[in-house]
Amino acid sequence: MKIVLQRVGEASVEAGGRTVGQIGRGYCLLVGVEKNDTEAEADRLARKVAEIRVFPDDKGKMNLSLAEAGGEILAISQFTLAASVRRGRRPSFDTAEEPGRAAELFERFVAALRAEGFCVSTGVFQAEMRVRLVNDGPVTFILESGAKSGEGGAPVT
Repeated sequence: MKIVLQRVGEASVEAGGRTVGQIGRGYCLLVGVEKNDTEAEADRLARKVAEIRVFPDDKGKMNLSLAEAGGEILAISQFTLAASVRRGRRPSFDTAEEPGRAAELFERFVAALRAEGFCVSTGVFQAEMRVRLVNDGPVTFILESGAKSGEGGAPVT
């Protein structure tokens, strides 16, 4: 699972010409589900999103979590994050999870965020969408599950 986390002043997503999700201050999350991702990884990444401290404190240091900053979340499924562009000129989506399973894991991730007490808006799974956001900072991080995360492939707990 790959997540692009952007700290935003505001964000919204449209599908079918209408706004289907919008937030004020918080995180815009682009979420890509890959083959072999698990429920445990979805839960672990939700905890990571909940706990990461990237909002400024009163001294301007990144020291506050989303809850401490009073923020919201806009989560958007984006299968293109699973693409490889290492060879050729066209992306390969061989590592992207099939849509049914990807939807299950994305919903598990969103449910875990809601269980942490966050207001979470979403896009529409598999729809063409337009995302608008004001990146605050700009502050952007990439979170990955399992061995891809740079955490040495430690087991998810």
